[in-house]
Amino acid sequence: MAFKDRHESVLVLSALWNLAMTQPDDPEFPRLGIFKCMAVLIYRALKDDQWLLRDQNIYIPYYAAHIIGSYTMNKEEFAEEAVREGVIPPLMELLRGKMSWVEQRVAIRALGHLASYDKTFGAVSADAEIVGLAINLSRTSLGIVYDEFRRIKEKRVRYHCDLLTRGMGGEEMEDRKAEEWASQLQCWSVHLLSCFAYKGRLLRHICEKGFLKELCTIWGGLPNQNSPSGVGLIRVLCYSKVGRSAIAETKEVMDTAATALTDLAELRNLSGRKEVGSAISGVLLRHGKNTEAFSLSTPTLRSLEELSYLKLRSKREKAIAKRELQQRKTLAKAKKLEGNLKFLSGDIEEAILKYTEALEICPLRAKKARVVLYSNRAQCHLILQDADTAISDCTRSLCLGEPPNSHSKSLWRRSQAYDMKGLAKESLMDVLMFVNARFLQQDSIKMHNRKVHRIIPYFAARMINKQMRAIWLFARNHHELDVEEGSQRETASEDIARGNLNKEFKDKANRKSSVSGFANELKSLPTIREGGRREKQVGGDEAGRLKDGRRCG
Repeated sequence: MAFKDRHESVLVLSALWNLAMTQPDDPEFPRLGIFKCMAVLIYRALKDDQWLLRDQNIYIPYYAAHIIGSYTMNKEEFAEEAVREGVIPPLMELLRGKMSWVEQRVAIRALGHLASYDKTFGAVSADAEIVGLAINLSRTSLGIVYDEFRRIKEKRVRYHCDLLTRGMGGEEMEDRKAEEWASQLQCWSVHLLSCFAYKGRLLRHICEKGFLKELCTIWGGLPNQNSPSGVGLIRVLCYSKVGRSAIAETKEVMDTAATALTDLAELRNLSGRKEVGSAISGVLLRHGKNTEAFSLSTPTLRSLEELSYLKLRSKREKAIAKRELQQRKTLAKAKKLEGNLKFLSGDIEEAILKYTEALEICPLRAKKARVVLYSNRAQCHLILQDADTAISDCTRSLCLGEPPNSHSKSLWRRSQAYDMKGLAKESLMDVLMFVNARFLQQDSIKMHNRKVHRIIPYFAARMINKQMRAIWLFARNHHELDVEEGSQRETASEDIARGNLNKEFKDKANRKSSVSGFANELKSLPTIREGGRREKQVGGDEAGRLKDGRRCG
């Protein structure tokens, strides 16, 4: 098939693509030499432009690279066979952008699968250029897809549209799939870099300071919610000494993380891991003592002192009698009621003081009571526009919940606080968890034979809609385009205004010159006599009035 010109080649490849997607572990076609066939097809498409543009051959490189990636997705023996049959060089050509971003997407997907196996990683890493290409794609993929497809409505490449929608769907479907594919292109680029970071290869290239800062903003998006993306790569880099030192030099890690991590000190179990909070506290306190190695800021030192006090308080409460602990719990409840009254009367600062007193009195074991206290105090900080402190209190409340992150009010309040700070992704995640918690509560009510319909609250729906627009994958590119077009419009309007002013100035000058000429003609007129009496010559004051554009009465 690779050496014959047939009209049905695309149909055959489409069928093979479908089989590779549905049955990637089937050894039939890999044993028949499908990898060599796909490599030859890609090479032919890159070298023979006339053949590529004939019939529907333009689709062949995409299908060929996709088939290679699908069959090497699960089986290491298939990946070894693909490398032996020479798939890496043509995939690298596609990755270099010899065709378009559509082919780059499937090329880096296939190379990422090959790099994930020990036996084939060496063949992929032989060309050091691949890391630079992957870094560049992870940075620019969204802009490329937006500029070359998403922003263009009428002049889109036809075969791109067909591959995106499979011939089913209009412009809306094309836009949605383009966003999904752009996210996948970025995520697979980061995945390929993660394979190199895990093997400890070419770390100096990956740990470039500017790129590490950008990694924090790379995420899988809602279409790829299982992708660790930039944060996952940062975690893999921390496994090596080179990666850890590069990340530590990029930001003041202790100052950035310590304040947030102290809020997790009382987190018990999370995703099967036990005593998570204790482990975090131990690391922070151990490294916080070495103040010479880290120049810590005042808020960070305050957070570490609070963490030390919490640990000391926990030890002391173990020696207190149960009766005294019960009395403290009752007193804390009374303080909470006082705080509620202050809150309802509008004295927010006084309410914060009462909730703080209650938290200092309330035993650490009384987690349910402390969940409410932290959440109530967070609401007060929200009203006072103190978003950072509200986030801290909400996080502590959610850590104390059973299970963690289940207190719906704290989720909603933290979503609002994130919204205040402009953190759209975090706000969206919290409001979605809030809606899920509401659904779980409604389901528990149904179990008691009460009919309850699943309804998303209006305020939550508005927040979801707002943050979905804010985290749109192409939001940054769209904003840059709007800014550029706005500056162009301003420049054009200034040019038009300048042209109008010049035209007005010329008109005035012409009028002035015509008036001056008319006045000179009046001066040259002979003396007028009427009734044998010499009249005053027209000119002088009259000409001056005409110069000024005024008429005599």
